[in-house]
Amino acid sequence: MTAEVVRLRPPMHRVSPRALWYWAARAAVLWIVLIVPQAIWWFADSDGGRLPHVLVAAAWLVLAAAHLVAMPQWRYRVHRWEATPTAVYTQTGWLSQERRIAPISRVQTVDSERGPIEQLFKLANVTVTTASAAGPIKIEGLAAADADRLVADLTSRVGQSTGDAT
Repeated sequence: MTAEVVRLRPPMHRVSPRALWYWAARAAVLWIVLIVPQAIWWFADSDGGRLPHVLVAAAWLVLAAAHLVAMPQWRYRVHRWEATPTAVYTQTGWLSQERRIAPISRVQTVDSERGPIEQLFKLANVTVTTASAAGPIKIEGLAAADADRLVADLTSRVGQSTGDAT
């Protein structure tokens, strides 16, 4: 008797293309917060020359631009999700990547969430909670309508499941 080899493929669906802008906007807020000390240093240092300020500012701008351009593109290529009749499957990350699979029979709750920034970009997040010690499965960056359909679909499947959800 030969054992069947199971190959894990990436989940089928990508997140919304608007997630690119959402991730870039969140990163931009971070860079703005990080640049404030640089600006304070610039205005408070009346004795020193401007060369150190210019060099640090140039380095910040290069790093910020690279992060704001590369990170959303990379995350968009990686982030995927799929809900089959038997499981919910996600792939997330950009530097560190993770794949998670939760059988429908183990799903305890299905939630959707839209924060203020997600609402601005017409995005939503779906959280699938199981009894797993690894925590819930989060699908971030879905178009709001896709998230609503996914929540309705998963809720229906979970209601039909005969598993113990533990």
